[in-house]
Amino acid sequence: MTPADGQTINSDISKFIGGLKPLPAFVHFSPPKIGPGEVAAVTEALTSGWLTTGPRAERFEKVMAEHLGTDGVVALSSCTAALQLGLKVMGLGAGEAVITTPLTFVSTAHAAVYNGARPFLCDVSADTGNLDPERVLEFLERECEVDSRGLPVHRKTNLTVRALVPVHYGGHPVDLGKLWPIAARFGLGILEDAAHALGTGLNGLPVGHPGHRPMEASGLASLAAFSFYATKNVATGEGGLLTASDPAMLARARKLSAYGITDARRIWERYSPRGTWAYDVDEIGFKANFTDIQAALGLVQMSRLGEFLDQRAQNARIWSEAFAGLGDLVELPEVRDGAVHSWHLYPLRLRPGALRISRDEFIMALKALNIGTSVMFIPIHYHTCYRGWLGYGEGDLPVAEDFFAREVSLPISPAHPPEVIAEAAELAARLLRQNAR
Repeated sequence: MTPADGQTINSDISKFIGGLKPLPAFVHFSPPKIGPGEVAAVTEALTSGWLTTGPRAERFEKVMAEHLGTDGVVALSSCTAALQLGLKVMGLGAGEAVITTPLTFVSTAHAAVYNGARPFLCDVSADTGNLDPERVLEFLERECEVDSRGLPVHRKTNLTVRALVPVHYGGHPVDLGKLWPIAARFGLGILEDAAHALGTGLNGLPVGHPGHRPMEASGLASLAAFSFYATKNVATGEGGLLTASDPAMLARARKLSAYGITDARRIWERYSPRGTWAYDVDEIGFKANFTDIQAALGLVQMSRLGEFLDQRAQNARIWSEAFAGLGDLVELPEVRDGAVHSWHLYPLRLRPGALRISRDEFIMALKALNIGTSVMFIPIHYHTCYRGWLGYGEGDLPVAEDFFAREVSLPISPAHPPEVIAEAAELAARLLRQNAR
């Protein structure tokens, strides 16, 4: 299958819709919730005389550090930048590799490639879609040998595995309690892709909190990368954030995000009465800083995070209640014990053979009924740029492939009032019922 296959359905969708009537207005998949407070804050930033990284960005970082319970963070231009810089400050480079999930957006894998390394893919858990610790352990034991440094080296490629990059899929936390012992045994750092996970918690701590790393792994790097993309639980249009257990790693990430300028923390002050024109660059860096315009938006959005999370959870309950009694037709997202789900996604899965409508036809029928959806995600090894290089074929990662083939992400944004989601959910449930075999 190629990514384009889902766009070439020739079926007559009307035969599935029958007498169902479309909603009066289109329910977009994931619009941001923006109010007067955000508009006023951005306007203030625009008229302040300072648009790029400045005092608002510093304030935003302090708010995020307090929320995550960590000593420091660095705000960046995107989560992709956070992943790339996170792996770089961990020391990842040519001749090395990371282990990640196939069920993610390509940026998770790209971040390793940007650093000259390779991603290895391990399968996911069928209930959550998260990286399966058992498959990770199986890969390390079966495919790798431990070298004199205690690090696993992949037998076929001779690449040294340096890190695990799990994704908190859809806002459900990865099982860090099982991943960290594996990381400790093999000397691997962990960079959590927390793009979906602002508001996600595990065992009483938010994702990104340093308390998730156990004592036996205290010498290993622990980082997390968050996203503030337009669809995320806090939206700044574009934007990301990196946390790190090692302050030196975080300081280097900050420097690298501003070309490699040595005093990146106060670079914005060089045009103020306190500043100076002089600066030095001691390392080739990037352009990945977070602006005050983004921060102005993010500060207001963070003040509303509790509201957003509550409404996402309410919208998730509405979908689940509408599908109650349809367990023979669909699988609903699960929440494991000890997990706090932030409900960035509501991933519904159709049961194979139970319906006379395919997954792609179901999506097209929902669109015809004015319900927007998405599919999260096309597996990494299905994309042209990775298909030949990584060497994975269809059937090599069966759980992730099955998850993708049956998954539909339904609208859950807090921008949609509960009554709108209720109408959409009832209509989607009726569509399923009338297409049951």
